[in-house]
Amino acid sequence: MAKVEFFYDYSSPWTYLAFTRIEELCRRRHAELEWRPVLVGGIFNTVNPSVYESRERPVPPKARYLAKDLRDWAEFYRLEIRFPPSVFPVNSVKALRGALVALERGRISPYSQAVFAAYWGDDQDISRDDVLEPIVRRAGLDPAEYFAKIQQPAYKDRVRANTEECVRRGGFGSPTMFVGDSMFFGNDRLILVEHALAGKSAR
Repeated sequence: MAKVEFFYDYSSPWTYLAFTRIEELCRRRHAELEWRPVLVGGIFNTVNPSVYESRERPVPPKARYLAKDLRDWAEFYRLEIRFPPSVFPVNSVKALRGALVALERGRISPYSQAVFAAYWGDDQDISRDDVLEPIVRRAGLDPAEYFAKIQQPAYKDRVRANTEECVRRGGFGSPTMFVGDSMFFGNDRLILVEHALAGKSAR
């Protein structure tokens, strides 16, 4: 079976867009979806610091277009995305470690949907425990287990290892997707991810 590796951070609106379509894409192409939570700030610090410069000194026409582009994609996907949210960028590290707990319990999809919607749709600060707790409950997870585990070194180390692996394989942001050794970046590359999966199926 073909596989799509999905390196992602909840702090990216473009990743929220991709998230809403990638599961169905994989089902349609009979591909395994491997969830790989990463800290995109760590990626930026390592290989893509220009992101910070563009935030501090944006090119006005480009910034206006990117805002329009995001609105257009959100309308096309019928999503509510508020940009920028009140807290931006947000510290998503707890939510990302929590994704590993959700994976263990088979609740990664509803958990991720709840995290993305809380931050991008409801403008909630997902770095806060009091925001995460109702998200965790809605996703069908046990808050006591969740908050205990995300403090454990094993969960911290796995997010760090995913982040380092993404960089090592050529990634520079979120979402980064791999089909085999072929890398794809961004929501608008999902069509190429599907094309790559179709090619693997044909072979």
